[in-house]
Amino acid sequence: MNLNGRKFVMVSSTASEVDPDGPTEFLYREEDGLIWGSYTGDTVTHGRFVGTRDGDQITISYVHALKAGGRAGGQSSSRIEKEADGRLRLVEEFQFDGDDTQHVSVCVEEPGA
Repeated sequence: MNLNGRKFVMVSSTASEVDPDGPTEFLYREEDGLIWGSYTGDTVTHGRFVGTRDGDQITISYVHALKAGGRAGGQSSSRIEKEADGRLRLVEEFQFDGDDTQHVSVCVEEPGA
């Protein structure tokens, strides 16, 4: 279940409505328990994340530039799950810096990725 080179697409989020025609896409890298990568789409022009993995748990910090202007950053914890078709699914609980509100998003691995 190594995440290196896997691409994921956001399918739901409590922080914003997900654009089904242009959802946020994430590219993951993994090596020796370290996780990092980039993302773009929907409300984000460019984002980066870095963190660690322990079993099926991922903990990261992230920052991204918003299409509306400005930037956002925060921390998240994701659980790796397996879909019935073998693709991976990430269930993420996240919080933006300066905001105590907990959000949840779900990303699924792109078919054929």
